[in-house]
Amino acid sequence: MRLDRTGQAEAFDAIGDRYDEAFPHKDGQLAAGEWLIGLLPRGSRVLDLGCGTGLPTARQLTGAGLRVTGVDLSAGMVRLARSYVPGASFHQADIADLRTGGPLDLGRFDAVTAFFSLLMLRRAEIPLALGTIHRLLSPGGLFALSMVEADVDDFSIPFLRSTIRVTGYLRDDLREVIEAARFEIVGESSYTYAPASSDVPPEEQIFLRCRRGG
Repeated sequence: MRLDRTGQAEAFDAIGDRYDEAFPHKDGQLAAGEWLIGLLPRGSRVLDLGCGTGLPTARQLTGAGLRVTGVDLSAGMVRLARSYVPGASFHQADIADLRTGGPLDLGRFDAVTAFFSLLMLRRAEIPLALGTIHRLLSPGGLFALSMVEADVDDFSIPFLRSTIRVTGYLRDDLREVIEAARFEIVGESSYTYAPASSDVPPEEQIFLRCRRGG
């Protein structure tokens, strides 16, 4: 499949740490991180897909004694993450780079997080990305993800004085996609979120807590 990331990384390079200023309260992410911390032994390996600046997830999990590897398409975000969370390791890469035979082999993980990173993909790519995540997880591994509830596919929106393309699902459709990728959904929560920035509209955020199936 031809991947089109034109402008996506550049937009987040330009946004930089303004992202954390616009989204200062990440209760859903922190709660999902606590779920992982409560189930994973210290030293477990966690992959943070679309790690952004490393805040709050990479910092939270590293502080709890987990070994975190972050991946993000934006070089600017990776630079910030390395500065903010020196105890984790970070790579500038696309999730497609992690596929079988891809250029970046990071091994297996006990858990994967994907907070608002899958929404940067087209719908046709998301099952492939979920298949990659399934392969990267150890048997029974944990998967925490979040999406914004919206019925859109590769839709351009203004975002913090940049333009990005996003994809979303309605709640029941998202559950179907996740379960079709052989994940067991063990928990769900949602948050109505009003960002601090006036040019980003309120959104309904869905968080799923999953376990790798067979």
